Amino acid sequence: MDCYKEVAGKRVHDRVGMNNNTARPIWVPGPVIVGAGPSGLAMAACLKERGVPSLILERHSCIASLWQLKTYDRLRLHLPKQFCELPLKPFPPCFPTHPTKEQFVKYLEDYAAEFDIKPMFNQTVKSAEYDHSVGVWRVRTEGSSKGETEYICQWLIVATGENAEPIEPEIQGRDEFAGPILHTSLYKRGEAYSGKRVLVVGCGNSGMEVCLDLCNYNARPSLVVRDSVHVLPREMLGTSTFGLSMWLLKWFPMRLVDQFLLLVSRMMLGDTARLGLNRPSLGPLQLKNISGKTPVLDVGTLAKIRTGDIKVHPAIKRLRSKTVEFVDGSAGDFDAIILATGYKSNVPSWLKDREMFSENDGLPRKPFPNGWKGEWGLYSVGFTKRGLLGASLDAKRISQDIEQKWKSEAKHLTDLFSYLNFSRKQALAT
Repeated sequence: MDCYKEVAGKRVHDRVGMNNNTARPIWVPGPVIVGAGPSGLAMAACLKERGVPSLILERHSCIASLWQLKTYDRLRLHLPKQFCELPLKPFPPCFPTHPTKEQFVKYLEDYAAEFDIKPMFNQTVKSAEYDHSVGVWRVRTEGSSKGETEYICQWLIVATGENAEPIEPEIQGRDEFAGPILHTSLYKRGEAYSGKRVLVVGCGNSGMEVCLDLCNYNARPSLVVRDSVHVLPREMLGTSTFGLSMWLLKWFPMRLVDQFLLLVSRMMLGDTARLGLNRPSLGPLQLKNISGKTPVLDVGTLAKIRTGDIKVHPAIKRLRSKTVEFVDGSAGDFDAIILATGYKSNVPSWLKDREMFSENDGLPRKPFPNGWKGEWGLYSVGFTKRGLLGASLDAKRISQDIEQKWKSEAKHLTDLFSYLNFSRKQALAT
């Protein structure tokens, strides 16, 4: 063992930067988790339950930064709370069926406190690369005050999620438009738009809700619908549409469940095509399963479209000073544009491994449910396109997988790096 320490010690010292003054190397005995959102918190809690320590690196100064910093005020969980719980801790019974943004953030803060999860904040991961010569991951971060740091670990868990960076489409004439153009990540409430003509680009759940919020503040919103979309009532037959769908799928094939959902939706909402909202050829569950595209759960926006309080337009052709030209030849004047165009993964910008994640969309190459595990101790949590249910499933699988390896390998590696850290201190002292 002493001979192994000596040989491996020299090799690891050379590789992790004993003589490197630009980045401070820190050995992490357990997994490094990148991202302190719900997925990262769930991952840390599941590991802790199995006796495996971990370290979360978070680029912002708080947990759940997307929820706290980049969401509008009226946001609620789109699905009932029982489908959004993280592992090991239910929502408080006093919470409503669809908790508010503030309630969900409070739940996450309590979750972190209960499991003593303390992320390293203001640590932006610049690169993460597997060092085959040593058999460890090297995760290099840039902090707000401490400069660069290199975290060395055996397991790396990507928990930055599908919604890490806003998507802003290229629009011809954008520089000519005189009014503000902002992404929904910067939108909080419609108060500042009272009496103004606002064009919302994107007809997903966010776009629909922002339009409704603008109406509540006496703005004059219009909605750009570029593609077909499924709009379903949030509740059917006295229960949540999502919960009903999950129950029906236990007994019937997806195609029949889709037919049922569309039939009830037609009875409750009418023909949405007459409102400019054409439905896709595939049913809502089939489309979600294949592409990850989520159906819109209506919370009152369709009623405003019917009354004309929200106008519907096709895709944008180009922008001018105050005018927006649409692909059907129509045009309209607007004071502001809000882009409800979604988010994307940022994994390809920092993860050097190209086997597990696609460079095109930053999502695992293997489809659900097989995208949670890669090679060399690389894992992903929260990339299933199935919300927090998928993240919880990932966290449980990953923690079980790592626990087995932890028990057989971690003690040896911890002893080794304790020796290396001691040797490094002696070398620096001399």
